[in-house]
Amino acid sequence: MGKKIVFATNNAHKLQEIRQIVGDKLEILSLADIGCHEDIPETADTLAGNAELKARYVKEHYGYDCFADDTGLIVDALNGAPGVYSARYAGPGHDSVANTRLLLKNLEGVEDRSARFVTVICLIGGDEARFFEGKVEGVITREPAGCGGFGYDPVFLPAEADVTFAEMPAEAKNAISHRGRATAALLDYLSQL
Repeated sequence: MGKKIVFATNNAHKLQEIRQIVGDKLEILSLADIGCHEDIPETADTLAGNAELKARYVKEHYGYDCFADDTGLIVDALNGAPGVYSARYAGPGHDSVANTRLLLKNLEGVEDRSARFVTVICLIGGDEARFFEGKVEGVITREPAGCGGFGYDPVFLPAEADVTFAEMPAEAKNAISHRGRATAALLDYLSQL
């Protein structure tokens, strides 16, 4: 595997975050960089399944070694929801504000606010799929705080910190985040090749 790899996402925030985490260890190409403008379907019922669908799509249609991720926010009091539907929790529009609003509404009056973010990365190199998982435990706050990050970051308070992901500088978040941990495992694997 070369020093260039495609990250199969149309999410500019995720792309920026991965590039910050990776630094100069690897050149991360976006879907736009390779001319892929399709909205790759995420129809699996697991995070790993969705990550693999996206990575395989790029490999099969564009020929590049590729990795893709899927991330879910798993809230214990909501039986694991929003989970695999985290980006589409409030509907198909991928509206972070609406998703967060619905999450807080569904947790009104709930004492147990324990939750975790889980990221699964699927790497396709050749025909082989490899999976890397990152997880961070925390709680859902009662109201949003901070303006950094994206998605549910303003309402997720990681166990290792006393501020939400949205209140942290990017470097601090990336050091403990689910995506940071999954990416570290991916980089560790790639460095051994």
